[in-house]
Amino acid sequence: MTHPHSPHGAEAPEPAGGPLERATLMGTLAHLWPYIWPGDRFDLKMRVVWSMVLLLAAKLITLTVPFSFKWATDALTGANTAPVQPDNWHLWVIASPLLLTASYGVMRIMMAVLTQWRDGIFARVAMHAVRKLATITFIHMHELSLRFHLERKTGGLTRVLERGREGIEVIVRMVILQLIPTIVEVSLLMAVLLWQFDWRYVVATLITVTVYMYYTYIATEWRIGIRRKMNDSDTEANTKAIDSLLNYETVKYFSAEAREAQRYDKSVARYEESSVQAYTSLAVLNTGQAVIFTMGLTATMLMCAIGVRNGTNTVGDFVLVNAMMIQLYQPLNFMGMVYREIKQAIIDIEKMFGVLGREAEIKDVPDAKPLVVSAGNVRFEDVRFAYEPARPILKGISFEVPAGKTVAIVGPSGAGKSTLSRLLFRLYDISGGRILIDGQDIREVTQASLRASIGMVPQDTVLFNDTIRYNIRYGRWDASDAEVEQAAQLAQIDHFIRMAPKGYETQVGERGLKLSGGEKQRVAIARTVLKAPPILVLDEATSALDTHTEHEIQGALERVAKNRTSLVIAHRLSTIVGADEIIVLDQGRIAERGTHAKLLAQGGLYASMWNRQREAEAAREKLAKMADTSEAPNREPPPVQDALTAPAAAE
Repeated sequence: MTHPHSPHGAEAPEPAGGPLERATLMGTLAHLWPYIWPGDRFDLKMRVVWSMVLLLAAKLITLTVPFSFKWATDALTGANTAPVQPDNWHLWVIASPLLLTASYGVMRIMMAVLTQWRDGIFARVAMHAVRKLATITFIHMHELSLRFHLERKTGGLTRVLERGREGIEVIVRMVILQLIPTIVEVSLLMAVLLWQFDWRYVVATLITVTVYMYYTYIATEWRIGIRRKMNDSDTEANTKAIDSLLNYETVKYFSAEAREAQRYDKSVARYEESSVQAYTSLAVLNTGQAVIFTMGLTATMLMCAIGVRNGTNTVGDFVLVNAMMIQLYQPLNFMGMVYREIKQAIIDIEKMFGVLGREAEIKDVPDAKPLVVSAGNVRFEDVRFAYEPARPILKGISFEVPAGKTVAIVGPSGAGKSTLSRLLFRLYDISGGRILIDGQDIREVTQASLRASIGMVPQDTVLFNDTIRYNIRYGRWDASDAEVEQAAQLAQIDHFIRMAPKGYETQVGERGLKLSGGEKQRVAIARTVLKAPPILVLDEATSALDTHTEHEIQGALERVAKNRTSLVIAHRLSTIVGADEIIVLDQGRIAERGTHAKLLAQGGLYASMWNRQREAEAAREKLAKMADTSEAPNREPPPVQDALTAPAAAE
């Protein structure tokens, strides 16, 4: 059966610049609209409607302000242009200054109230869209393949999510609360100019708006490249900071604080340079905009001044034109700002949309069924796999792990041992062959049911920065406190936990760094016990521990593996002596297989590896005895011994 989504080519690097940016620019609003106007949230739709009503009401109020100035000015100069009866004209002349002041204050208050009310109503809509898209992106990041995450830096991914979330908020607010009402206001002002004056004023204003927006477009496009460089520098500095702090102990071991500070400072220096360029380019943009608008304002004022001189316009008209153009400048300035902010926000979210647009390499096939584990038999049939096409890792591997039995996988580094566990979990899809569990191809069942049926104790256990109880309960969320504590007892960590001041509520620190290697492994064992899977994978679970801790952990592992189908990937051969079958991998193929005694009797690769580890263990014990008897150790390097260092002929 042919399966889609080959592991090769699905994770091609995203294109730099052009196509992705254009696609994002054209599709951003289409992508965002379902979250601004969600079909299942009538309350949010009504918030959008009320926000628009309040917005339009505020804009209509702003249009009456210039006419108040015109009527008051004409009244003070003796011209009757206000909509009042001639009999009341003298009263209007006397009362107009007071009416102007009062009406101006009332309108300003109404504009402020309506605007703030609108923002408060729309805030729920904007933040709902931000939350939904951020959550969808976070979920999608977990759906993407292990290959994707190994090729990316964690600090860079978190920065993409953070900046994309901020960019979504900017776009939602700018489009709904700024762009649409600004276009409406500019259109209304154009209509008023045409009605109150003539077409020449509209032409002059249109030329001003056109030149203004064209200049804004050109300058903003220039600034986008600078902003992208600034974002890249920011991401690089953030990634270096996270990487350095996560390796805090390593930095201390090598007294590398100065070197780390220098690396970080270089990244921040690039960010500094880009930021200075961004602020400089912004100053150039603002200066050009001010010059263009001032020239347009002066032109319309000159036309009106000529009209006043010729008697076709009043002094109030002159004030009205000035007020209208100033009124135009505010939304026009907003349009320039809105365009800049939207473009910058699109840059911020283009990588986020790039992540969202990336196809998951590992997918459930259509109509995939849940895995049904009856006995727990695991079979690899002619399995082939390569991380890169030119470098195959597994070359036709076939073996079976019978239900309730333990099969160990051993071999030199790079032989493909840990790859088997990743393939069994379906973190990658195989290139050829089949992996079956109770006769069911793992590519034809749901990933959730597959992974729910398999427990893993890895070599390097990474814990969440939370409590011990949280990390153990990660194995099964619905477990009671009593079940969590019972699992800890089986993993032989309950006594240690109760000795801690906060017990099970003890914080383990970033990646579990507050715990020792043995304690972290016991927590990993406890959460696997709590999960209670029918199939167990131990991926070099004790190879990073000292011999004493390894013996303690090994006992816990054997209790967990009892009566379970167990695949044990081992580096230390002493931990798998009792396995029902041992499979020796070498260069992606099965070199030997059998029990411990049988493989030793063959005198091949396994026997060679066993002898080397025994000799190394004997050397360590000799050094330990020397330390116990206070014998001064020989600090010269030991002589090269073929038995310890030369590769065996069987290899």
